[in-house]
Amino acid sequence: MAERYSSFTPGGTGWLLQRVTAAFLVVTLAFHFFLLHFVNHAYEITFAGTQMRMENVGYLITMVLFLWAAAFHGVNGVYNALVNQGLSGTPKRIVLAVLSLAGLALVAQGTYVALVMNGMI
Repeated sequence: MAERYSSFTPGGTGWLLQRVTAAFLVVTLAFHFFLLHFVNHAYEITFAGTQMRMENVGYLITMVLFLWAAAFHGVNGVYNALVNQGLSGTPKRIVLAVLSLAGLALVAQGTYVALVMNGMI
């Protein structure tokens, strides 16, 4: 039997958040596909329509939470995959810093855009 290794501590916070964000992403992605591919068809999607949807507080909160969950899930998943492949020492710290900064920049920019589209900014 092959040896199995995971950088996640079973039952740890990172492990739990990876699974919680995965479940949240599945549900919100299903909502997104239903809304934007069955309720509104792709050819009907416009910037004005997107801005109108973002003015709905429920939709805004859902999309911002989707952004935050996706950013965390992606950054955490990539980092742990690299650690599982043997990344360690200084390269590990550099990768963590770069991925963290990229994730924070993504969340900051995406949240800003969502708030502008909502009219809050």
